[in-house]
Amino acid sequence: MQFTAQQIALLVSGTIEGNPDTTVTSFGKIEEAVAGQLSFLANPKYQDYLYTTKASLVIVNENLQLQKNITATLVRVKDAYSAFATLLTTYQNLKAQQKKGIETPSHIASSATLGTDVFVGAFAYIGEKVAIGNNTKIFPGAYIAENVSIGNNTTIHAGVKIYEDCIIGNDVVIHAGTVIGSDGFGFAPQPDGSYQKVPQIGNVIIEDQVEIGANTTIDRATMGSTIIKKGVKLDNLIQIAHNVEIGSQTVIAAQTGISGSTKLGQKIMIGGQAGIAGHLTIANGVKIAGMAGVTKNLDGEGKSYAGFPAEDAKQSLKAQVYTRQLPELEKRVKELEKLLAELVQKEPK
Repeated sequence: MQFTAQQIALLVSGTIEGNPDTTVTSFGKIEEAVAGQLSFLANPKYQDYLYTTKASLVIVNENLQLQKNITATLVRVKDAYSAFATLLTTYQNLKAQQKKGIETPSHIASSATLGTDVFVGAFAYIGEKVAIGNNTKIFPGAYIAENVSIGNNTTIHAGVKIYEDCIIGNDVVIHAGTVIGSDGFGFAPQPDGSYQKVPQIGNVIIEDQVEIGANTTIDRATMGSTIIKKGVKLDNLIQIAHNVEIGSQTVIAAQTGISGSTKLGQKIMIGGQAGIAGHLTIANGVKIAGMAGVTKNLDGEGKSYAGFPAEDAKQSLKAQVYTRQLPELEKRVKELEKLLAELVQKEPK
């Protein structure tokens, strides 16, 4: 694929500084790019590379002040990082549009319905009464169980498993190895010490514009639905338990676990390896630091939390400082105890 600086500037609402007919055919990091590639500069740490890069075209912030002459053509935009993301998305979509049709061998049930321009890769399985929207891509080895609904412009990558009755919205991306709708962890303790399985008869609902990373698992509800709301972004290797609800525009980093029936508000940010107990509520806009352990409701809308058990992030940092001081404090206490003992011995009887 080939684009000119003029075409790219139109796509990202930018202004050109240099030759508008400059052409690029691929992308490259600013420190490694070669002639014919497009790069971007958003982080000031990489600014020196702007003057040495061999990239033909570089997207930069509109307020960037040049310190030296450069050879690349520039496209100036309000936010270089977002503009570059827009270009990558456009490029990816153009590639995806080339994939259409049904590869063999694959299984598509006679009662399944497929929209226009759908792609089904080899060894994919599409069960009874499945409904798949227009321009959706099902990559090789995916398993779509009966009564699943998948919207338009959605991408199901290789090896994804979607259990029965789950609902996937429009413009969703689910990466390889993810499992949607497996049984929630429900077992009733018995008098003899054994555990009786509680059937999980609900489903999972994933709303529009959600992206789910590789090898993430989202359990079906015991009853009702586990719900991932519009615009949520999930990293790889996340566990979401039965009946959890995740509010719109929430982002969660890898290796986080959320226990059953916990409700997350909108625009929450959760760092990697955080753990959240069950039956809790987390307020809108909360930020949870990586490796935090949440054991109670977090009601402070827009506040930051850290540590275990999770508390106000500033208080958590203070506690860490005091913890590091404990060995020195112990030493001082022992010295004071020794001094006190000596003073007691010197007191007149």
